[in-house]
Amino acid sequence: MAGGGPIGGGGDRPDPDALLRQAAQEGRGRLKVFLGAAPGVGKTFEMLSEGASRKRDGVDVVVGVVETHGRPETEALTRGHEIVARREVPYEGRVLHEMDLDAILARAPRLVLVDELAHTNAPGSRHPKRFQDVEELLDAGIDVYSTINIQHVESLNDVVASFTRVRVRETVPDSVLEMAEIEVVDIPPDELIERLKAGKVYLPHEATRALGHFFSKSNLSALRELALRRAAQAVDAQMLEHVRAMGVGGTWAGSDRIVVAINELPGADTLVRAAKRVADGLRGPWTALFIETPRTAHFTAEQHSRVASTMTLATQLGAAVATVPATGVVEGIQTFLADARATQLVMGKSRRSRWFELRHGSVVDRLIRDTPGVTVHVLPMEHAPTPTDPGRRRPAAAWGSPAGYAITALMVAAVTAVASALFHILDLGNVALLYLLPVMAAASFYGLRTGIFAGIAASLAYNFFFLPPVGTLSISNPENLVSVIVLLGIAIATSQLTARVRAQADLAAASARSNATLAGFLRQITSVNDAAAAAQMICDDVKRLFDVQVLVLAPAAQAGLEILAASDPGYRLDTMDQAAATWAFDTGNIAGKGSGTLTASEWLFQPLKTGDHVLGVLGIARDAGGDPVRADQRPLLTSLIDQSALVLERLRLEAEMRDVDVVRTRDRLRAALLSSVSHDLRTPLTAVIAAADQLDHGATPELIGTIKAEAARLNRFVANLLDMARVEAGALKLNVEPVDLSDAVTSATHDARRALKGHAVQLDVPPDLPLIRADPQLLHHCLLNLLDNAGRYGDPGTAIVIEGRHRYGEIRLAVLDNGPGLPPGRESEVFETFRRLEGSDRAAGGTGLGLAIVKAFAEAMGMTVEAGNREDGSGAAFALVFPTPLIVRPVAPESIA
Repeated sequence: MAGGGPIGGGGDRPDPDALLRQAAQEGRGRLKVFLGAAPGVGKTFEMLSEGASRKRDGVDVVVGVVETHGRPETEALTRGHEIVARREVPYEGRVLHEMDLDAILARAPRLVLVDELAHTNAPGSRHPKRFQDVEELLDAGIDVYSTINIQHVESLNDVVASFTRVRVRETVPDSVLEMAEIEVVDIPPDELIERLKAGKVYLPHEATRALGHFFSKSNLSALRELALRRAAQAVDAQMLEHVRAMGVGGTWAGSDRIVVAINELPGADTLVRAAKRVADGLRGPWTALFIETPRTAHFTAEQHSRVASTMTLATQLGAAVATVPATGVVEGIQTFLADARATQLVMGKSRRSRWFELRHGSVVDRLIRDTPGVTVHVLPMEHAPTPTDPGRRRPAAAWGSPAGYAITALMVAAVTAVASALFHILDLGNVALLYLLPVMAAASFYGLRTGIFAGIAASLAYNFFFLPPVGTLSISNPENLVSVIVLLGIAIATSQLTARVRAQADLAAASARSNATLAGFLRQITSVNDAAAAAQMICDDVKRLFDVQVLVLAPAAQAGLEILAASDPGYRLDTMDQAAATWAFDTGNIAGKGSGTLTASEWLFQPLKTGDHVLGVLGIARDAGGDPVRADQRPLLTSLIDQSALVLERLRLEAEMRDVDVVRTRDRLRAALLSSVSHDLRTPLTAVIAAADQLDHGATPELIGTIKAEAARLNRFVANLLDMARVEAGALKLNVEPVDLSDAVTSATHDARRALKGHAVQLDVPPDLPLIRADPQLLHHCLLNLLDNAGRYGDPGTAIVIEGRHRYGEIRLAVLDNGPGLPPGRESEVFETFRRLEGSDRAAGGTGLGLAIVKAFAEAMGMTVEAGNREDGSGAAFALVFPTPLIVRPVAPESIA
């Protein structure tokens, strides 16, 4: 059940939440939506016409995207506007044209016209839906005009499909329309049909088919009514938001808003059904309201069950539900009516005796008298509570405990003793006010009736001990009689006031406990990054808070639902329970015990959903039988369920994003690989083929050397590609053994001699360097790629230096060249896959895989690789760093000059 609105306050002061929502809109662009009942009513024409009018007023207007569908009159209106060229998106052998969001953002107009808000963008676009593009434009402060048909509104999609037999797949969330100004573009159905027949909407053969299906007069009339009603709801919601932010009083009945006040008596369900009929007749939103007073704590299990089932019925009939804590029923209803700006109230009136109404008053009469501007519908209740009803017998706790009365009597006696001492010793004339102390204490600690008892006892004690004739209850002086009466009146008034404050404090404490519980729950569950762990935490917390059995079901890998987590791991659902859970998941409505569906189940199943997406089902059952959750616990449970659904949705989206990132990376690698193969592998193949052709005219040592060199180069490219595939697939297997770096460098230098052709090689690797632990083959690949990179980028005729140093407990093996070096601040980019830094005509000579492979292999062996420029700035420097754990035989490090 949803929690109620705020307590206290009418509509005469600004609503902080509404002010915050208005402040959040500052700096954002404004959205105006031209809403139509069906295609062909003229939404695009109206949008372009109003855009032209704004342009004539001096507003910077551009067309982001407009679909004219070949209509000459619509195309004519676009000629006066600046049109942002669409971007081309290749897709499955075709070229699609989509709105260029980046171009519009760069152009930064004051107003942009964006047709067909519900459009689905081509794959590969930044946002999957056009309304998301519009939201980015609004965030950038750009106003947007757009168009949409009523069948594309998410909440009405199934309603439209129910009578048109056509379900559109492109929808827009209702939240987009809630923040927009809506203008209904409307023409009568007969006129739209004539436009269709004239070929102004579809081509003739398409128009004939449409007339027999979607564009029937009955369908168009229903769609027209939905469009007008949805626009009216949006206007009403925006009007309420404004008056709340401004603190304007009154109901502001732009449309009727109905509230039904339910209670714990039999027949409360008839109030809900009556309110449903009123709401249907007035076509307005309605809310089922339950006021939680201190008396609610003394409800019997039957009464709690009755309230819960009534609120469940209201939910099934389409009502919003609210539970509002208040000190009294009248105050709670009035507060909610003022906050909701309700215009209609439906409530019941039980048959009570005149004596009861004289003592306690009538809730209905007080509401009719003190709630102007609200129409009150009063229905007679089927059942009149009598003093013999279990629910009407006043609980013993309401009369106070015997200990409370005893302590109160002792407090009155103590005050009497103190007052007597003051009266006789200090000759104090009036001690009546001292007796207010036990009255206030008794009312604060033990309730109203104990406080009234304290007031009567204090009056009698004051009369008996201090008013002449002393020692009797008679009063000789009329002034003293007035003092006793005033003391008794003050005592009773003080008791009532103190008891009211205590009740309000109890309500505030209960609300604080509920908020603290929800906050603690959120702190714990938001720190979890695994769906199963989050589900288990949900089960444990709900069990602890409500003392019930809990389980969470989620879609199984094959079909149906499976238990994701449970407060009792060994629990299994029977056939009826499984059916109720499946129904709750499929429909998004509650099912099971205490609901209106599959009540034979012992479990109450509530869907975990965000928007229209159901993530799973939460099941609740009580070991001792009875309703799983009392009515007063439902608001807290609903809040926990809503927050749980949000957390599970976050985890689901994070998992999907990880999958998307993997797919994107794979696609990027595939595209880069194809580009690399098409360019870099073609060069050695061309050389090999040309040399082979010359063999027909007689082989020469030079041609044979060319074939060998280019074949080796080709082999190195293919090896790099295979190595990167192994890295990406996580298929590297290490064969770690002690390696002598001097031997490893010598071997790599020999194998890279052709890549180092034209360069002298200086080896500065001390022979006394300790052995290191590494995979010899992977280390050899790392050194080959570093030497190949140095040979490619080093200036011809310069030396390549390979130096090894053992300092600070680590070994650094560096390859230094004399070339253009690395751009400052971009050193780490050289290790990215297929990245070749610009700035050198030699950048095109490699695949961009070599250094990425070096980094991947080094990290797999526990090393690190660093890139930078030489200290004298004469070229680049790449170093493999072997930390202490990889050193087999540490020796004393060199001294540092």
